[in-house]
Amino acid sequence: MQSANQATAFIHEAVPRYTSYPPATEFQAAFDPAAHAAWLAQVPSDQALSLYIHIPYCDRLCWFCGCTTKQTRRYEPVAAYLQVLYKEIALVAKHLGRQQAANDNRKPRIARLHLGGGSPSLLRAEDMRALRACLDRHFDFDDGAEISVELDPVDMTPASYDGLVALGLNRASLGVQDFDPLVQTAINRPQSFEDTKAVIDHLRSLGIPSVNIDALYGLPYQSQDRFAATLEQIISLRPERIALFGYAHVPWVKKHQRLIPEETLPSPEERLAEARLARQRLIDTGYQAIGIDHFALPGDSLAQAARAGRVYRNFQGYTTDPCPTLIGLGPSAISRFAQGYVQNNPATDAYTRAIDAGQLASSRGLPLSANDRLYGWAIERLMCDMKLSYSGLTEAFGAEAQPLIARLDDLARGELSSLCRLDDQGLALTQHDGFVARVVASRIDRYYNPVTERFSNAV
Repeated sequence: MQSANQATAFIHEAVPRYTSYPPATEFQAAFDPAAHAAWLAQVPSDQALSLYIHIPYCDRLCWFCGCTTKQTRRYEPVAAYLQVLYKEIALVAKHLGRQQAANDNRKPRIARLHLGGGSPSLLRAEDMRALRACLDRHFDFDDGAEISVELDPVDMTPASYDGLVALGLNRASLGVQDFDPLVQTAINRPQSFEDTKAVIDHLRSLGIPSVNIDALYGLPYQSQDRFAATLEQIISLRPERIALFGYAHVPWVKKHQRLIPEETLPSPEERLAEARLARQRLIDTGYQAIGIDHFALPGDSLAQAARAGRVYRNFQGYTTDPCPTLIGLGPSAISRFAQGYVQNNPATDAYTRAIDAGQLASSRGLPLSANDRLYGWAIERLMCDMKLSYSGLTEAFGAEAQPLIARLDDLARGELSSLCRLDDQGLALTQHDGFVARVVASRIDRYYNPVTERFSNAV
């Protein structure tokens, strides 16, 4: 009983989500934008890239949202933003691979493209076509490139599907959160099951092979019974993937979350019960658990990658994307290079001024040290595999990995003995629901300081 109580106490800790290492909270405002240009220039010209494009607008503001976005009821700001985005695409493509390809006229290659927001689905069909045309002018898409878009079912019109097909969509992600009307009212997100099903049915009629649904536990007025009903509706849609996130109530960061009365939120114990109920129900209906919060049908590429130990983690969550370079476009978008991280200015006005002046819009960043790479590799594998191979660590980093291995041994035998164990392969989590991975990762995070930084709870 003591071990179970210890584990429960640990998973209520506030810790980073580790979609990057070091976490984005460590990015430095004093970052030199010239490094951004240099890192773009040093990307090998034959290396496939991932692109993330941020659409920083929504036509409704969901009160639970933690994204960088703004509400607009007019399309003019969106249309004006796209003109700036096209300039940034051209500017970034111009910088890419300069040092590697002085005599190479080939365009940079895209293996993955993801549109997030905000609500990319509010783009008009003609603008989706224009965006694809702009990308085609400056990049070459690999055969079979994955092109995914986050969709708000309420935004979708008959013309939207034509635009998505022109963009090349082959993986759609739909936000659901919860279908209960009381919960939807409390988070300002009305969205019927029928509308959501109609969008998924239409996508499948167009041959879109993969659909993801996002769901949230820990929302206001949620209960186990209410959330169980939402789960059954989601399962009936049979999406290839489900992302099950815990609502992060951080009103000190996102002011609009103050519109949610804190007394309506589930207690930590209720959150945990909801999360465990959902996880077990999804597994019982044939979904494979991946990492801390993703689920996929066994035939989906994410499930196949997980079984082969080839899942990765980035700012969009769990992915099969092995590309070492991720280029972020748009306000607040984050790029990942071999040398470090770069984040664009989150303020749309400041971002626009930089791009219109012919300058990259980066405002924060962090060069990676050798220790950052070592610890980042270990945390990513822990978050993806729920275990950490010591032989994999030493193969990747040699003798430099030994102090970290010693630290992991101490944790498994001491403070975190209720969460993990040692075996002949290395360290493995003993709590199979995966929530403890963030806690274990925090203990080897050389930046983590719970006194000076505030994060969402592990569950």
